[in-house]
Amino acid sequence: MLDLVARLKAGEAAAFDEAYARHHARLFGFLARLTGRRDLAHDLMQETWMRLATHAADLPDDTQLGAWLFTVARNLSLSFQRWRILDGDKLAVLRWVAPPANPTSPLDLASASELERRLEMALAALPARYREVILLVAMEGLTPQEAAGVLRISPEAVRQRLLRARGMIERRLADESAPGARESER
Repeated sequence: MLDLVARLKAGEAAAFDEAYARHHARLFGFLARLTGRRDLAHDLMQETWMRLATHAADLPDDTQLGAWLFTVARNLSLSFQRWRILDGDKLAVLRWVAPPANPTSPLDLASASELERRLEMALAALPARYREVILLVAMEGLTPQEAAGVLRISPEAVRQRLLRARGMIERRLADESAPGARESER
């Protein structure tokens, strides 16, 4: 992987293509789940790749490219969220707080099984600080140390957030499975 960073720093076009092929799907999945919007995830992902293209020459030699890309993507998402919160005219369409009541997006429709849908809903309902930890470690396979670097927190804080996030998901799934849970939704 460090060879790839050296090739990126040298401006090799094939290295960028290789980096894109390695990280594109995982990065898009992370952003789609983090933002809850495929269109926004696509825009943020494009900006992430633009940042790599413009800053590749300045990457330190020991850069872990995957962690660097996830850090840039997360920071872009946070910047977008801040901008949206400050835009008071558009607060009504802010979709960060809760998942849609009637999932109809292509991402939601692609969830084939009931368990997958319930897991996606539980993940979407998590507070952002817990959702991003689950996405980075459990879904994207980063180590707690790598996730700590992306999130700029300690590895111990990552482990604590993981435990809490998993507990929240388990409780939500258990509550949905409890007898009478379906009737109370009506």
